[in-house]
Amino acid sequence: MEGKFSVSLATIVHKFGLEPIVMPKDPAEIAITVGDLNRPGLYLAGHHDFFDCSRIQLIGNLEYSYLLDLDDEARDASLCRFFKTQPVTVIFTRGLEIFESAIRYAEENGVPLLRTSEPTSAFMSGLNSLLNIELAPRITRHGVLVEVYGEGILLLGESGVGKSETAIELVKRGHRLIADDAVELRKTSTTTLVGTSPDNIRHFVELRGIGIVNVRRIFGIGSVKMSEKVDMIIHLEPWEADKNYDRIGLENTHTEILGIKIPSLTIPVKPGRNLAIIIEVAAMNNRQKRMGYNAARQLLTNLGMIEDVKKAEEQDVDLF
Repeated sequence: MEGKFSVSLATIVHKFGLEPIVMPKDPAEIAITVGDLNRPGLYLAGHHDFFDCSRIQLIGNLEYSYLLDLDDEARDASLCRFFKTQPVTVIFTRGLEIFESAIRYAEENGVPLLRTSEPTSAFMSGLNSLLNIELAPRITRHGVLVEVYGEGILLLGESGVGKSETAIELVKRGHRLIADDAVELRKTSTTTLVGTSPDNIRHFVELRGIGIVNVRRIFGIGSVKMSEKVDMIIHLEPWEADKNYDRIGLENTHTEILGIKIPSLTIPVKPGRNLAIIIEVAAMNNRQKRMGYNAARQLLTNLGMIEDVKKAEEQDVDLF
């Protein structure tokens, strides 16, 4: 389910090796809930509209040079107003020397004050990436996520249809498992869905008749991966003799998750079909389509059926 997520300040401190200057309480108890960052130059200069104290505040060369140009009284007044807003965290970049008044006001207002030696832009980029992942809207789906030829393939279908067995066969063929049974999907941008496994079941797979196996222990560290972008969704379903399945692949079908449309296929399952090979071909074909080549379009064009091509290209089918 979607909800409000947070990341602890301790995680950020550990990830980026930040130097604590003022830490009013255990950083593990300080929750960051907003992924946007802010450089408070305008606020320090006196423009206080739309200031969001729930954002991490970064002070780099621009803000620092402005404060240096002020006389002691004006600088103290500006920093006093700034820290009274009680921003969630203030970080000085580039290893800048921190003003004594900044340390004093941070202590008085219980504001975490940290420092990094990294350049401001590079640090912002890394911190933004971390926050985008940790605070992303997310949902958990019953399925299997595998990486096949660099493509993230999410297998969906009813329990017992063969998702886990197919994943094991793909792992044996050199591909990698990300998650089995429960796949946690995070919307890290308006176009990107990233899947991972809950910590407590990571690398475990249930095979009916055998039980629980640890893929990493059996097939090695190269057989698993922590996370992967979802490039394609494949719905596995029992074969129905009277159902018409797509035999050309010209129509574009999608499944929408968290507002993002992901290319998808429905593959019928019956004895004798080698699902691992079919999924390998589907992954390579999906990459070709993304690079601009569609084999079905090429074939119909060669056969002079250009009108059917145009009609299919106008269609965009969503699967729910």
